[in-house]
Amino acid sequence: MRERLGAALVAGAIALGAAGCGSHGAQASHPQATQPGTAKTSAGSKPRASATSVRLRVVASRTLPAPVQLPGLGRLGDAIVAAGGLDAADSSVADVVRVAPGTPRRLGTLPLAVHDVGATAIGGRLYVFGGGTASGPTDSITALTAGGHARTVGRLPVALSDSEAVTIGDTAYVIGGYTTTTPLRSVLAYRPGRAPREAAALPHPLRYAAVAAIGGRILIAGGTNGTTARDEIVEVDPARRSARVIGHLPAPLAHAGGASIGTTFYVLGGRGDALTSQRRSIWAIDPATGRVRSAGHLPVALSDLGAVTVGDHILVAGGRDASGRVHAELLELAAQ
Repeated sequence: MRERLGAALVAGAIALGAAGCGSHGAQASHPQATQPGTAKTSAGSKPRASATSVRLRVVASRTLPAPVQLPGLGRLGDAIVAAGGLDAADSSVADVVRVAPGTPRRLGTLPLAVHDVGATAIGGRLYVFGGGTASGPTDSITALTAGGHARTVGRLPVALSDSEAVTIGDTAYVIGGYTTTTPLRSVLAYRPGRAPREAAALPHPLRYAAVAAIGGRILIAGGTNGTTARDEIVEVDPARRSARVIGHLPAPLAHAGGASIGTTFYVLGGRGDALTSQRRSIWAIDPATGRVRSAGHLPVALSDLGAVTVGDHILVAGGRDASGRVHAELLELAAQ
């Protein structure tokens, strides 16, 4: 299994799309979670769901240099790296860890020890947005270059943590977040060399949501306002500056990982409002219909995990279980 992890990631790294630490629209009725099958799709510009199985299974695993929760995962050149996070003592870390290909190892450090960052790649660089520090959230935008070198390249409109970030084309989008007093509805658009701008507003404030980009749109599942987990599945269309609810998860869920394979949006693990309510569930969402299907289970119930797409596989890094133990596993998942 170790050998397969390295080989698959080398082959798939160039196809990476990132995952995990805003106007009102029509609200769909709650879909029922079903077993995998072929979903009906609507005509138009939305992506069509694949007719193949959506269930995932673990095909390989490795061990990170140290346990971590809430890392930012993304592509840096031909590598997949984890930036920042919280360690087993719930302290922020500045580590930049090359998680694949090859044996996971520390590559460099961020300017600040930080957790709950939004992280996504533009070109060959990984951009890290905001994050929590020992003295509160930061507004910094940090670019990581080959070799793990980091420098501050911009500022967010407000210091924030608890956001997610994805890339569409040459633009990164930072979704939601928290200012230590206020959960945010914003979807911020950032292009290197330019100041961030608001691209859309979410229907409700969100922290710790599962996020992925598919077909020029941003898919968002669950999240919390800081006190109550949510079950909405939200689609953001940056081109139209719009956001709308397209469906619902089977139950409220926050602190989950989000990633995509093809036209399927996966939501991995997470928890409810209780600190000990971690889940093993993996849900597959059809962005064309909002339909939710069961897509398997993680080996352990985890929240606060990092997730990222590499080709037709998903990497899951770290996380926290119901006992409070922070994990150091790096799992590779693929469709059955």
